[in-house]
Amino acid sequence: QVHLQQSGGGLVQPGGSLRLSCTFSGRTLDGHAIGWFRQAPGKEYEFVAGINWSAGRIVHDDSVLGRFTISGSNIENTVYLEMKIVNLGDTGVYYCAAEETGGATLRVPTRQYEYTYWGQGTQVTVSA
Repeated sequence: QVHLQQSGGGLVQPGGSLRLSCTFSGRTLDGHAIGWFRQAPGKEYEFVAGINWSAGRIVHDDSVLGRFTISGSNIENTVYLEMKIVNLGDTGVYYCAAEETGGATLRVPTRQYEYTYWGQGTQVTVSA
């Protein structure tokens, strides 16, 4: 059974850094895409970053490009979201999500409906 366990998050000051983790159990990262999404209060889910593990493809949304970095460890079966130079607009609940690609596609899914498995979410609050 696939399970995504998130950790990290919390309160951070503007300009600060934070790292989120998403540990994937029940499967390996091979043949899967892992995405990070966030949802601010009263807003829709927003794609943040994603990785197609088998294809070696990474995508970051323009809003976080140069500040956030997605990476992963096959040994730890974990995907990370390194967040730097955070601002007030980064506040929200962050979710990791996974979808099986089977190596059949090179693209990184960026839509919420393209992912089947979801983590429990973790709150990130940027505040002075």
